[in-house]
Amino acid sequence: MQKRVLTVIILIVGISLGVTFLPTAWTAIGNADNMWLNNSLTNGLIGAIIFYIISLAIVEPITIGVKRIEKQLNELSLTYILFGVIGAILGLTLGLIGTTPLYQIPIPFINSALPILIMLLLGYLGFRMGTTRIDELKKFFSGRNKKAETNEGEVLERKADDHFHKYKILDTSVIIDGRIYDIAKTGFLEGVLMIPNFVLYELQYIADSGDSLKRVRGRRGLDILNALQKEEGIAVEMYDGDFEDISEVDSKLIKLAKLLDGVIVTNDYNLNKVSEFQNVAVLNINALANAVKPVVIPGENMNVLVVKAGTERQQGVAYLDDGTMVVVEDGQHYMNEHIEVVVTSALQTAAGRMIFAKPAHSSRNIKDDSPEKKLDYTNEKAAK
Repeated sequence: MQKRVLTVIILIVGISLGVTFLPTAWTAIGNADNMWLNNSLTNGLIGAIIFYIISLAIVEPITIGVKRIEKQLNELSLTYILFGVIGAILGLTLGLIGTTPLYQIPIPFINSALPILIMLLLGYLGFRMGTTRIDELKKFFSGRNKKAETNEGEVLERKADDHFHKYKILDTSVIIDGRIYDIAKTGFLEGVLMIPNFVLYELQYIADSGDSLKRVRGRRGLDILNALQKEEGIAVEMYDGDFEDISEVDSKLIKLAKLLDGVIVTNDYNLNKVSEFQNVAVLNINALANAVKPVVIPGENMNVLVVKAGTERQQGVAYLDDGTMVVVEDGQHYMNEHIEVVVTSALQTAAGRMIFAKPAHSSRNIKDDSPEKKLDYTNEKAAK
């Protein structure tokens, strides 16, 4: 589509130039009186043919160049582009005003090339000034440099230091986990929660998976996103850009975090380590959960579906909705069944959490095997 539009534009330019300049060319070669050649229709047609031939050679390079420019612009934030354009316009305006007297000087270089060079230099300096001092320009245009006063006196404006990060970029794992909603709702995460499009596409792919477990996790992640977006007081933004030269979602997250100076919020242990190695700030929800009390405590009951055998003998493995593994003692006897289990212990690490449990009825048998019961049984056996 872009090639066709570009070809049409080149043909229009060819027709216009043909109608404008070909009469002069016919006059120069002595055919000005030939009405078959020297008329608007013929001149426009000849110009269109010439520029169509030219377009066959230049359309492809121009299209590739436009795509590269679009890709680079998509990787830049809207704020960066806006303030850069404003700075460039101000620089060009100052250059135009300052170089006006130079046109009156009867020296060829000074009245022709020098004003253009000065305007280009001031335009570039204005662009750099606008993109390197975005925070100061925001305060200037929004009027935030005004002092706020209350009944008790003046309120000092808090200046964000170099370690303040506005964007919290959510990974697929932390969205599926679901605890990010509760954390954001309590207000512990300041700034804006950003969901890139490539993360959303990965969630949709998981939600459409043929595996029932993956499908449930993917739909849970989409529900969490909708809940975050509808919650008042939580700022959620989408990032429409993509990095086509990178295939892995984790690598795209790291590059986006570097581009926006953001923080990656994840549960992925490997992504956590790679981000730290590349000096990208990371918030690990599992590390946060490890610092506070665990989600489940020993003695708590839960209903799970045993889906596969464990590594140890007679163990069964179940999963919660957020993907947490539950190792059930003697769970192989209840394969593909919903059973009530009692939590015996919970292991929480930065790589994730694991819950150990046993069937609820077995806990009753264990209670019957208490020391008092064993002593009564021994006495009864001795009496016999």
